Amino acid sequence: MKSSKRHPAPMRSQRGAILFVALVLLLVMTVLILSSVRGTVIQERMAANLYDRSLAFQATEAALREAERWLEVNTPNPPAGACDAQGNCGKPDPTKLAAWLDEDNWAKAHHADDGHGHNFEIGDLAVPPQFLIELLADDMPETKLCETAMIDPDAPCYSGPEGLRYRITARSGDEGRAVVVLQSVFAVPKPAGW
Repeated sequence: MKSSKRHPAPMRSQRGAILFVALVLLLVMTVLILSSVRGTVIQERMAANLYDRSLAFQATEAALREAERWLEVNTPNPPAGACDAQGNCGKPDPTKLAAWLDEDNWAKAHHADDGHGHNFEIGDLAVPPQFLIELLADDMPETKLCETAMIDPDAPCYSGPEGLRYRITARSGDEGRAVVVLQSVFAVPKPAGW
């Protein structure tokens, strides 16, 4: 038997091409993973912001409804151009800043713990909703539906005693988070002896 010896192949010089390709692939995968994580974090923040805004919007709408309920029972008559300590403001002065834009008035605004018996059931809110009430007009005629099919701005569609018109401004939210401000105009009949 002949013994055959294997001779090892001559060594070629290695240039590190595989190492370079592996490092490039590792770098590409790292960038892809980091961008994916960043996208996920941004989507989580967007979902949290949407939740905050939705909760603030619901709380603000509840504050508007609560203010309307309160106005049906109470008819505040604060001095013109000023707000009282309970968050009720008189007829606005067009030369001054609107009452709802003045941050000092929000410190006096109606809220759940102001002693007026307001009821807001929205869940755990960091900042409960508030509302301001402004008297817009105290000589508005009460309206009823016209009994004619003709649409005429001068049609006699008014009857009854004069009414009161209030602007309700409600807000909810926290600084640095979603803040929602809503307004409505609400009419109530003028009480006797106004």
